[in-house]
Amino acid sequence: MSALGRASLVVGMSLLATACGRKGPLIYPDMLVPAAPAAVTAQQSGPAVKLRFALPDKDRAGRPVKGVAGVKISRRTAEADQRDVCRACKDDYRPFLTLYLDHMPVATQRFGNRVVLIDSDVSAGYSYSYSIVPFTADGVDGASSPTADVRVTAPLSAPVLKSEPYPTEVRLHFSWQMQVSGRLLGYNLYRWPFATVRSFEPLNREPLMGNEYIDSGLERGVRYRYTARAVVVLESGGVAESAESQEVEGMLKDDE
Repeated sequence: MSALGRASLVVGMSLLATACGRKGPLIYPDMLVPAAPAAVTAQQSGPAVKLRFALPDKDRAGRPVKGVAGVKISRRTAEADQRDVCRACKDDYRPFLTLYLDHMPVATQRFGNRVVLIDSDVSAGYSYSYSIVPFTADGVDGASSPTADVRVTAPLSAPVLKSEPYPTEVRLHFSWQMQVSGRLLGYNLYRWPFATVRSFEPLNREPLMGNEYIDSGLERGVRYRYTARAVVVLESGGVAESAESQEVEGMLKDDE
């Protein structure tokens, strides 16, 4: 379209908006698509990668958006010591997964607007980068997220977890031996009722310090399952979860 034609189009749209009684800055069509997913992180968890992100609830213009049907996830793989990797370049990314929110795969869980995905198709000695684009039910792609990068190493050994029941609480005891250069931040504790699916998100928001956690507010008569992972700052500076502990059960003890 010529410069004169574009100018005429803008003027025409502005007049139309004025005629309809609406005032304000002109919003271009490319701003009406879903905004980029937020809070995108990738972290090694045992031998796998745990990818987290928040679904957009606004369009690129900052207005509420509805109808996000899913996301398209692209992934780039490189050797961990490769130096000539352009983080901003998207040519090396390959389609990894098209995720439909109404048909979540087994390796994915949703918690409100947050999504957690476990990528088990990774290998030690490689780095992985992820980029996420939301799309609507009518096939319109939104903005691409910032990339999330993670370097995968040999999985850290699992901690030892023990449970001790009491009438009003279950006490969980952790122990773990550091076998690599790094620093132990604490533990992530996972809990889910016996007959339900294992949760991908821990009970705690921050790694649990110390060797004991008291889990209270449990339902009486319900059996719970627990696992734990050590959270470690590696020598490279990255933060990783260890392999998963053995599973233990916990249930409130009857009053004696």
